[in-house]
Amino acid sequence: MRILLLGVDGFLGRHAATVLRSLPGATVLTAGRRPDHDLRLDLATAQAGPLGEELAALTPDAVVNFAGAVSGSAVTLAEVNARGPAVLCEALAQGAPKARLVHIGSAGEYGVCEPGSSLAEDADARPVGVYGATKLAGSLAVAGSPLDAVVLRVFNPVGPGAPAGSLPGRLAAELRRAAPQGADGVVEVGDLSAHRDFVDARDVARAVGLAVAAEHPLPRVLNLASGRAKPVRAIADGLAAAAGFTGRIDESGAGSERSAAVSWQQAEVSAAARELGWHPETDLADTLRDLWLSTDPLVTG
Repeated sequence: MRILLLGVDGFLGRHAATVLRSLPGATVLTAGRRPDHDLRLDLATAQAGPLGEELAALTPDAVVNFAGAVSGSAVTLAEVNARGPAVLCEALAQGAPKARLVHIGSAGEYGVCEPGSSLAEDADARPVGVYGATKLAGSLAVAGSPLDAVVLRVFNPVGPGAPAGSLPGRLAAELRRAAPQGADGVVEVGDLSAHRDFVDARDVARAVGLAVAAEHPLPRVLNLASGRAKPVRAIADGLAAAAGFTGRIDESGAGSERSAAVSWQQAEVSAAARELGWHPETDLADTLRDLWLSTDPLVTG
């Protein structure tokens, strides 16, 4: 099986590459901006016609798209998250129409959720910001295409290698800075009371492998999450425990606008269990321990 992986340089893409390369008989090709990729590609500017010709030459059996932007201007977000998947779908229809497309969506596409409730795949999508709106546009392009395609709508991924710009990555860096101060150490954050559905990045990677290898058609959208909302504060507490931090976490700093607008998100994940045989396996405490160890210079050298 020839698998073309877009976004391999990112947090989730790196974990997925490990899983995909372990699939029996798999050959993993990569696409990205760097010259050492098998396909030089920037979906923000790619044209469907030339890309279709390149895809025809690569003859992929499956394409996995992790390419996306979580920050930047509205133009950047629209180009990468909305235009990019639409161009990819058109190019695949032209150059590799039988390839399965596994596209990575986001819980941000759902937006507001009633506290205490769970979001199934047929829930109304009401994104509250440009990021969620552009991700939704990209997912709609995939779901509405004639391809053999599935959108894996990932909720809040955490794990080793979490980017510095994410809340877990920032907290790990701040804890490392404050830890030498012992009980006098202070980490300043915003309000951590919002509830999110966290999922280990390695569990997401397993789901991607299952989606690529599935021999039956898949639903257009599948949620990937733990199925249990937890306060964002659990990330800070778990990382502090992993770090042995004895200081104080101060929540009086500036908070996230999205957390204020969307105070609760929890996924219904039974469809992924039914269609992929997938279940989240990694406890959040283990995830946060592994995240801390992956960024600890005393461990990584």
